[in-house]
Amino acid sequence: MGSTKDTIVIKEATEDKVGVARFYFSNRYSVFDWGEMPDLIQKKGTAICILSSYFFEKLEEMGIFTHYLGIVEDGVAKRLSELKFPSNIMEIRLLSVIKPEIKNGNYDYSLYREIKGCFLIPLEIIYRNYLGPSSSIFKRLKEGELTIDEIGLDEMPIPGQRLDTPILDVSTKLEASDRYISWEEAKKMCSLKDEEIKNMKDITQRINRLITEKFTKIGLTNEDGKFEFGFDENRCLILVDAIGTLDECRFTYNDIPVSKEIARMYYRNTKWYEATEVAKKKDIKNWKEICLLKPQPLPEGLVKLISNVYCACTNEITEKEWFSDIPPLEDILKGLRDFV
Repeated sequence: MGSTKDTIVIKEATEDKVGVARFYFSNRYSVFDWGEMPDLIQKKGTAICILSSYFFEKLEEMGIFTHYLGIVEDGVAKRLSELKFPSNIMEIRLLSVIKPEIKNGNYDYSLYREIKGCFLIPLEIIYRNYLGPSSSIFKRLKEGELTIDEIGLDEMPIPGQRLDTPILDVSTKLEASDRYISWEEAKKMCSLKDEEIKNMKDITQRINRLITEKFTKIGLTNEDGKFEFGFDENRCLILVDAIGTLDECRFTYNDIPVSKEIARMYYRNTKWYEATEVAKKKDIKNWKEICLLKPQPLPEGLVKLISNVYCACTNEITEKEWFSDIPPLEDILKGLRDFV
């Protein structure tokens, strides 16, 4: 069980053979690495499942390998075109998840030197087409954790800057809190070859272009997003998890957030968010346990609007009415200004 979806294993992965599992996309959501938040976003899980499946099938047409096997209806994995009704269940190729151990207060990734395939690479690959005011890039530059050379820029960026060439970033995936690292550190940590790093970057750029193209058609700006990868039994790179959804990417419509950034923006103005920042500075590994406050529920009207945003995006990107009685996305977003 994860913060936003549950995984049911049908066939275990082994050291030399991928397994089979099913994702049950839930109506839960998570922000700021907290885990499950107090509200459920109705129809969100199904909307995410349909949209992610749509992009996986597009990637297959492009020759990009993924873990996607189909979307489940009547107990059988099908293509989207075969579905009678929308579903929140996706069947996937299952990889082993090997969590690093903590030794002497640090995460130990030495196990990755020994394994060859059938495992999740413990990284998140982030693309950035736009640097919004709240982008972590500015904080990291200010605190000296990052230089403009490392992100391929000639001068200091400014909030709201659109990038001619996307920035590719990388963070840890299986630690208590995601931690940005350099590409060289990622390579050494996960025992990756130069060519494998290059392939991840190249595939990320290709998928970024696909997502940008599809969302531009419905009037949205693809600001940034993240992908996860793994290796199959032949150490062939495959895309895993979910893709191109409002949880994995950040989109805007005339500067209005069209993603779970809506909830992030609301919570950034709460005492709970301030408490999480204080806790993370005290103990980055166990911050949640020492955080003095818990998040309060969102306003009821905002929960309904967010649900409609998820459904409308899936309808409009896939050009099919999976969810009936959903207003056009443009009309829904007008109601968000009162909240964010």
